[in-house]
Amino acid sequence: MAGANDKTRSLRGGLFAKYVVSLVGLVVFVLAVNGAMETWISYRATRTSLTDGLEEKAQGTARRIEQSISELDRQISWVTRASQDTLEKRRADYASLLHQVSDVNQLFQLNGDGREVLRVSRQSTTTGGNADLSRDMRFTDAVARGVSYAPAWFADRTPMMSISVAHSGFNAGVTVAEIDLSFLSDFLSDAQVGKAAFAYVVDPRGRVLATSSKGPEIGKDLSRLPQVAAAIAPGHEPDTSGTDFNGHAVMSAASIVPKLGWSVLFEQPTTQALMPIRDQLVRIALLIGMGLMVAILAGTLLARRMIIPITALRDGAYRLGEGDFSHRIDVHTSDELEDLAGQFNRMAEQIQETYSNLETKVEERTRDLAQSIHELKVLEEVGRAVASSLDLNAVLATIAARAIEITHADAVLIYGFDAEAGRFNLVEADGIDESADGAHVTIAQGENILSEAAASGEPIAFAELGEAAEQPLREVALAAGFNSVLVVPLIDQQGTLGSLVVLRRAAGAFAPSVIGLMRTFANQAVLAMRNARLFSEVDHKSHALEAANTTVRAQADKLKQQTEQLKDWNKSLEARVRTQLGEIERIRKLERFLAPQVAQLIASSDSPEGLLTSQRREVTVVFCDLRGFTAFTEATEPEEAMNVLREYHAALGKLIFKYEGTLDKYAGDGVMILFNAPIQFEDHTRRAVKMAVEMRDTIGPLTERWRNRGHSLGFGIGIALGYATLGQVGFEQRLEYAAIGSVTNLASRLCGEAKPNQIVVSRRVYGMVEPWVEARALDDLQLKGFNHPVLAMEILRWREEVENVVDAAAVRMRG
Repeated sequence: MAGANDKTRSLRGGLFAKYVVSLVGLVVFVLAVNGAMETWISYRATRTSLTDGLEEKAQGTARRIEQSISELDRQISWVTRASQDTLEKRRADYASLLHQVSDVNQLFQLNGDGREVLRVSRQSTTTGGNADLSRDMRFTDAVARGVSYAPAWFADRTPMMSISVAHSGFNAGVTVAEIDLSFLSDFLSDAQVGKAAFAYVVDPRGRVLATSSKGPEIGKDLSRLPQVAAAIAPGHEPDTSGTDFNGHAVMSAASIVPKLGWSVLFEQPTTQALMPIRDQLVRIALLIGMGLMVAILAGTLLARRMIIPITALRDGAYRLGEGDFSHRIDVHTSDELEDLAGQFNRMAEQIQETYSNLETKVEERTRDLAQSIHELKVLEEVGRAVASSLDLNAVLATIAARAIEITHADAVLIYGFDAEAGRFNLVEADGIDESADGAHVTIAQGENILSEAAASGEPIAFAELGEAAEQPLREVALAAGFNSVLVVPLIDQQGTLGSLVVLRRAAGAFAPSVIGLMRTFANQAVLAMRNARLFSEVDHKSHALEAANTTVRAQADKLKQQTEQLKDWNKSLEARVRTQLGEIERIRKLERFLAPQVAQLIASSDSPEGLLTSQRREVTVVFCDLRGFTAFTEATEPEEAMNVLREYHAALGKLIFKYEGTLDKYAGDGVMILFNAPIQFEDHTRRAVKMAVEMRDTIGPLTERWRNRGHSLGFGIGIALGYATLGQVGFEQRLEYAAIGSVTNLASRLCGEAKPNQIVVSRRVYGMVEPWVEARALDDLQLKGFNHPVLAMEILRWREEVENVVDAAAVRMRG
């Protein structure tokens, strides 16, 4: 009958679902497609108009900033007149300009040699400072171009920049003006930016120079933001979307200030900009929801009118076919279906009358016989399980399962009694989850039904659990839907072992035959528990004795082995200590002028003297020093000069060791490094150039920090490739590894020609690393000690992507 009902419900559910789902799907599809098209069109239009508006504001602000800088340039040019031929006249012009232009903080004049002769600020005037700025980009760029705009810097979180203007005439000098860039924020007021948007100006390194009231802090580095990285990248199209300084999505537009390389960015939060689109999506969702409700209601009404009579006929026919002659088909459709239902009802009534008496008698006899046979089989199976297995869990599971089967109960619980703890612990359950938390899992000995049965030695039954006294088992059973319980104690001559609990959902008394069967099951459970406990004790003692015997034999063998090993270790340890002491001494001597990994390689070599003997070899020589260091030491306290040198040498030392170069010598700020000596590398020129690029990138922030401390220092590098004689020079108490040859002089001269942050290499070096670098040609150099002009190149940057491709190709070739 259950199968018939399932099939009938499946048929009715299938037909019903067809009509309802078809109607609902059609309505939802039409509304969803229409809403998606409208949303997409609105989104594109809104985003385009907002981006265009932001871009127009950014371009206008960039033009105004450029005009303002040009006006400052024009006003500074006024004080560079050639007619002002005395310092007093020049000082008067400088003071007048400071009075008229509040954005100019300080002016100073450099003569034709790049030395400071006059400095005028709002607080003081200084003459004859004589600081050497001949290598400073503010002087060199102004002389070369007429006007120079130095990169912006920050003084106490205030953005500053320098504008340098060359005086008219030959070797006339340069006027340098330091500009306070705080006026840039005036171009980003809320009235110009708008209520919802915010704007800011960044320099080519991504640092904020000016901002609106809702923008980021001045001086903050935003170079990691995608839209800022795109704006400051050369030749890159600005991104129209990104994230703001708080990590929120924004719509962005950028414009460049061409003269200075600054970027003006206007941004608006995406969530605020697209709020109309969200409102439209809410309206579309409400419309789809209303359409869905109407479609479901209409589909349900139509489907029910067709499905109900068909389902009733099929259900009734199936139940009659299965022998349920008491069932009657109830259909009132006033058509052929109602007539067919009447014929089925009349046939069922006739068959029911014929077989009712015979079926009842046969069923009673068969049920009684089957029950008796089944009880005997179950008892036999339980006895066989107890006699053939010492696995207590398997035996108790069999007892519980067969107890449910033979008594037609709904659940059986078996408890074991812990005499030391004085409590009953649940050890087996069938029909109820034994792993579930509850008061029935552990029941303390006391006033409860388990303790009462154990004390009396007789089964206790409750036909209605609600009438029993409150106790843990009663509350859990009632909560699980059980209404009657039978508790049979598990006891023998030695004491209480536990309890067998039978639970039924139906209320009512347990038959005497059921109670007798459960007493038999309890005796079997007691026998299984006693056998299991006895076997466990014997097995535990046997294993313990075997484990102790094995442990004693193993420890004796191990002690003998360790004694022999200890003798051998003592001998080898003495030899190893002597060898390591010799290697440590050699490494300590070599690490004074070699990279640690090179020193260790030489020290561990079988013939280290052969690596350091005099020989002629092609080497790459790197020479670097600080621009303006001589003037810096003359005008600075020795302690400060030593601090600068320590920072400078520490930064270079890490990179020299990283690329496995040989440090030849320190000479104040000058450093000379050898590659391919004494250890040879196939790519020694490539290592040298890559190290030089990383040195320039590392020292760059240091020079910026020194400039903030008032020290104008630059960093230059020269690299040459050629043959040199290599070997040890000096005397017995002081030996050094050195290179002798014109290649070292060439590297030194190229370094002397390098401008701040410039890497100058010979054409031969460039030819060795051309695939990996971007470079530009320099004019032929007339170098001291060289009869002919030297061809030189400036290394601009190292191309990492090319290096990765070449390395991968090399790996494939080696493979």
